[in-house]
Amino acid sequence: MGQPSFRKGVFFASLAYFLWGILPIYWKFLSAIPAYHILSFRIIFSLFLVSGLLFAMKNTTWLGFYKERRKLVLLIFAAISVSINWGFYIWAVNSGHVIQTSLGYYITPLISIILGLCFFREKLNLLQTIAFGMAFAGVLILTLLTGELPWVSLVMAFSFAFYGLCKKAIQLSSLESLGVETLLATPLGLLLLLIPFEGGASFPHVAGLAYLLELPILTLFLLLLCGAITSFPLLLFSKGAKILPLSTLGFVQFISPTLTFLTGVFIFKEPFSRANFIAFAFIWTSAILYIISLWKIQGARGSAGLDRK
Repeated sequence: MGQPSFRKGVFFASLAYFLWGILPIYWKFLSAIPAYHILSFRIIFSLFLVSGLLFAMKNTTWLGFYKERRKLVLLIFAAISVSINWGFYIWAVNSGHVIQTSLGYYITPLISIILGLCFFREKLNLLQTIAFGMAFAGVLILTLLTGELPWVSLVMAFSFAFYGLCKKAIQLSSLESLGVETLLATPLGLLLLLIPFEGGASFPHVAGLAYLLELPILTLFLLLLCGAITSFPLLLFSKGAKILPLSTLGFVQFISPTLTFLTGVFIFKEPFSRANFIAFAFIWTSAILYIISLWKIQGARGSAGLDRK
C-alpha cells in the first residue's frame, strides 16, 4: 500500500469516527423532539437520501434483495439491530447517558469477537482473551459499585455488534445495504410517527405531529439533516475501510467513543464517579490490548505473505 493511499484511508476513517464521536452534540439540539420521533425521521430521511444517491448512480440491483431468502433474513435482522442501536443512542444522549454510550462502543469490538467465535468459529488469541476478561471485569465492577447493571451500554454494544455480524454475512456495499436496511425499517419509522407526543392521546395520533410546526426553524432544519448525518460518515468509513489494514482500522475506531466520552464529561457535565473511573480503567486497558492483538495479527499475516514470496 502506497503512503498517499494509506494517508487517504486514515483521513477518511478518522473523519468518519470523528463525526460519530461528536454526534451527541447534534442529537442534543433535537432534544425537544421525542427520541422515537427522531428515530422515525432518521430512518425515513436516510432512505430518501440513500435511495436518491443510488438511483442517481443508476444502481437498482439493491432492490432485488428479497430474491435470496438468506440475504433477506440477514437484512431484516440488520435493520432491526441498527434501529434499536439508533433509537437507544438518541434516547440515551438526550436522557443524560452519553458516558454510558461511550462505554458501550468501547466494548463493542470485544462483543464482536465473541460473536465471531460463536458464529464463524473464529479463534481468540491470548491478548483478545485477556482483553475480553478486562472488559467483562469493568462491567462487573461498575455493576457492583453502583448497584445497577449498565444496561444502556450493553444494549448499545450488543445491538451494534449484532448489526456488524449481519453486515459481515451480507454481500452488499455500505450504501446499498443502508438503502435496504432503511427501506425495511421504514414501516417501523412510520409507525413511530403515530405515537402521540402528549400523554393521554389515543394511538394512532397523526394530529400529534402538529407540535413540529411550533419548533424553531433551526431545530427543523437540523431534523431535516438526519439523513445526511447518518449517511455521510458511513460513506467516509466505507472509503477508509477499503484502504486500511484491520489493525489500523481497529485503532482508529476508538476515536469515536473517546470523543463521546469527552463530550459527556466536559460539554454535558455528566457525573463521572470513582466507580466509573475504575470501570473505565479496565475498559481502556482492554481496548489497548485489543489494538495490540490486531497489530500482532496483521504483522503475522504480513510475515506469512513475505514467506510465501
